[in-house]
Amino acid sequence: MKKRNSAPELAFQPDAAYLGIDVSKEHFDAALCLARHRTLQEVICKRFGNDANGIKALDKWLTSQGVDSALRPQLLVVMENTGIYHRRLWQYCCVQNLHATIGNAADIKWSMGLVRGKDDVTDSMRLCEYAYRHEDRLWQADAFDEDVLLLKDLQTLRRRLLKQLSANKVALGELHGINAKATHAIIEKASKAAIEGIKKSLREVEIQIKTLIRSNEAMCKNYKLLLSVPGIGKVIAVYLIACTANFVGQPTGKQLACYAGVAPFGKSSGIIKGKPRVHKMANKELKAILHMGARSVANHNPEAKAYYERKAKQGKHDLSIINALKNKILLRAAAVIRNGEPYVDNFKAAA
Repeated sequence: MKKRNSAPELAFQPDAAYLGIDVSKEHFDAALCLARHRTLQEVICKRFGNDANGIKALDKWLTSQGVDSALRPQLLVVMENTGIYHRRLWQYCCVQNLHATIGNAADIKWSMGLVRGKDDVTDSMRLCEYAYRHEDRLWQADAFDEDVLLLKDLQTLRRRLLKQLSANKVALGELHGINAKATHAIIEKASKAAIEGIKKSLREVEIQIKTLIRSNEAMCKNYKLLLSVPGIGKVIAVYLIACTANFVGQPTGKQLACYAGVAPFGKSSGIIKGKPRVHKMANKELKAILHMGARSVANHNPEAKAYYERKAKQGKHDLSIINALKNKILLRAAAVIRNGEPYVDNFKAAA
């Protein structure tokens, strides 16, 4: 695929189009490739501002390049997940009913094989090539849901405030045994307003999260279902709803376990047999809060406690048992959402 600066004169009617977009904070680079009977034309690249005017300019540019209303259903758009900077383009694709894929950066990078050189234009061209080569296996991005995005932003803000609160408390604790009492009193007084302000902001954020979930019927239903599962509290329930876009696409328990990094994978070659281990590529935050949930059920839930003790007697390592409990929690979470019914504790009922 080659870069072409000038717009081509369409001597044919394209039956497919591939658009790769490399997104940054200030702008995005678009690489467009038209095709007829699977024969690709030269790639056209152009840069746009990452704002409302840039989106309008992109729409006009696509039309000028032959991607009219008739071809829009055959346009495949691929962009990387940049966290927040791709949201305008995502919303545009949803409004225009375009088939857009928001890909994992690592998956896209490894699929390209050994490559040399990197810049925004080159990356957009590689995304365009990725769209063409992997067209048959690309999943369409979820619908743009403002409530889900707001929940994610509130979750991110809550996490940031918790880190700031912890950092302030830890710093004061370290100084407590080192400074003189008079000196420490001055530092503590100066930090008090900041700590109280962070606590107040945390309470406000948590109120906003509760209000948002209550106002959204679908979120509220899934939230209540998740709370019925032993080991899932308010924090885990909200996080699962946020990271799965309120369980759009009905992810299975195994998919959730893989995403959280608690699904073990085998590793062997020839006569060398390795123990199944979890993969380091995971949502580390979800894995951490699941760990706390698994510890809680291992100590307080009769079924989980009996399971832990049985496996411990068999010689299983503590972390291995806890990891198995994390899997159980996610499998049950997926099950209650799929069935639309709260979890029933048969162990307690039998007792």
